Formats: sequence, structure tokens, C-alpha cells
Amino acid sequence: MARIDDELSQIGAKLRSREDVSSVTTRTFLAWAGAQRRSYWNVFYIRQALKRAALRTEPDFQSAYIDSDIRFVLDEDKKLEDEGGVTVTVPAAIAVAEVNGPVISAIPADPTYRISKLEAANKPLVSISPDATVQQAVTMMMTNDYSQLPVMTGPRDVKGIVNWSSIGARMILGKCGDHVRDVMEVHQEIRADASMFQAISIVGQFGYVLVRNAQNVVTGIVTASDLNLQFQQLAEPFLLLGEIENHIRAILDGKFSPLELETMRDPSDENRKVEAVSDLTFGEYLRILESQEHWSKVDIPLDRKTFCEKLDRVRNIRNDVMHFDPDGVPVADLNHLRGIAHFLQQLQVINSYRK
Repeated sequence: MARIDDELSQIGAKLRSREDVSSVTTRTFLAWAGAQRRSYWNVFYIRQALKRAALRTEPDFQSAYIDSDIRFVLDEDKKLEDEGGVTVTVPAAIAVAEVNGPVISAIPADPTYRISKLEAANKPLVSISPDATVQQAVTMMMTNDYSQLPVMTGPRDVKGIVNWSSIGARMILGKCGDHVRDVMEVHQEIRADASMFQAISIVGQFGYVLVRNAQNVVTGIVTASDLNLQFQQLAEPFLLLGEIENHIRAILDGKFSPLELETMRDPSDENRKVEAVSDLTFGEYLRILESQEHWSKVDIPLDRKTFCEKLDRVRNIRNDVMHFDPDGVPVADLNHLRGIAHFLQQLQVINSYRK
């Protein structure tokens, strides 16, 4: 964490001296903390570093698209007077710490999955002028495989939208003019800080929504296929983890008595009732399999150490997934889950033949 403290300290000094400070991408900012993703603990440590430096980012680094720019601003909102009567600005966090003792609790994180996190909401937008011909619009849509084109005269000025429906309906009715302004319709848009779930109903009805940022610039267009891809990326790790856990339960089921299962429960959770394998946690499954005595009962013709190492990585990935990391699961981790799920499927088939 030393680098992020050094970087933020220099930025804070420049801002207080009214010097210009360059923006950085969210990805670069995370790298200062030695992080690649905005997992729960990474966000916690970065917010603590910002708190120490009395800075904040705009937009907030947790809700910004990972490759978009963020800028730093001072976050000093407590004023106290020193003994000489001089008014000084003190960060709120420091003032609280001096009065109430050390503060170690997490700074509340943004729990909302915002539309600004989507890549499509931050891609350069292809648009067309209202004075362009319908033929030009059709050519652009066909060559780029677009279903719609925003009609714009500038990055902030949207006049409407042209799509296959608006063109086709007018052609059938004999009302299709020569220019885009003759066939465009009212457009749909949403603020970049809106919840992704607010966009779902709009996209469901119209097939797209334009995204406008805090500077009033239209930064991208989100379509049904973009949402489909995003939900697939979010859902796949959960589905794979569920399948892996079900396979492990099947492997352990029937091998141990309820009394034995009671002894396998985490000692720090003694009030939890355990009557079946399904009452145990994934970490407890792993501890069962790590025991040579229990491994012999399970009767899996594989190397115990290697098998448990693979499952331990699944356990660590599971912890990240369950904290709903907004940047999703790294490709290497996702491939590991896919590989383990496939391996357990094969093991199930092989064991069925052994019986």
C-alpha cells in the first residue's frame, strides 16, 4: 500500500497548491494499490488510503468503468481552530479519530451496480447527422451490423434515434423521406450513475438506451446483447460454484454418520445444527477431504493433496464471488472453475461405472 499513499500524498500537495493534476484510469489507480479488481477488501484499503490523504475521486472509482478516467479532488470538510486562532481544514476522518479514538471500520461502499461500469456505456459512440440521407444511415447500420443509430449534432446534443423499425414503418406507409430527420424517433437515455436494473426495462422495451455522464456527454449505447453478456459474466461463476458444491456433497453424502458430521463443524460455530452434509460449509468440506482418515472413507482414486489444493483455490474464488466483485471473476479463475466443474462431471461418470 506504500505506493498508493505516496501517489495520493503528492496529488494532495499539488491540489492544495492549486497545481494541475492529471486524470488516471481506474485500472491505473487500482494498480497503485497492487490491485487488478475492485474486490471488497481492495476497495476497503483504497478508501482508507483516500481517507488518509483527504481525497476523493470523481467519478467514484468503484462505480466508474475500469478503463475510464477519474480525477482527484480534495475532501476536507471539517474546520477547526488551532491555539493561535488560525482556522485550519482537517479531514472529517481525522477529526473523528482524534475524538473517538482509532477508526478501523470500513467506509461505506457504493452497493449499486451502476450502468457506468459497462464497457458499452463507455465506448466511442457512432452517430449520424439529421441532415444525412436515409441511404447513408442504412449503409452505416448494415456495414456495422447496428440495429439503431443515434442522431446527433454534437457529443451532448441528441436529436433522436433511427432504427430499422422507424425506417421500415415509414417505407410501408409511403412516408419515408430522403433524410434521417424524416425517419428518426424520440430517443431513450439514462444517466451514467443510474442502476443497471433501471436500464433493463428501457432496453427491454426499446432494445437500447443511450448513457449520459455527469458532464452531460453521451458516452455510449447499451443494447440487449450488452446486458445479456453482462448477466452471463455475472451468473456463470455462481452457477459453476453451485455445480461444484453439489458434486462435492454427492461425493461426501452417505460416507459419514450425523454424529461424525457434527465433529466436522467449525468449532467456532458450535451452535449451528449439523445433521447432513448439506449443513456444512465449503470450507468444512475441504477440511474433511484434507484428513487422510476421512479421505479413505470417501474412496476417490486420486491424489488427495492435489485434489484438495484445487478445491482450496475454488474456496478462495468463492469468497471473492460472494462479495459481488463488480469487475467480475478474472479469466484464470473462471477457467479454473470451469475446469474443476468439468473434472467433477467426469469423476461422476467414472464412479458410476465403478459401481
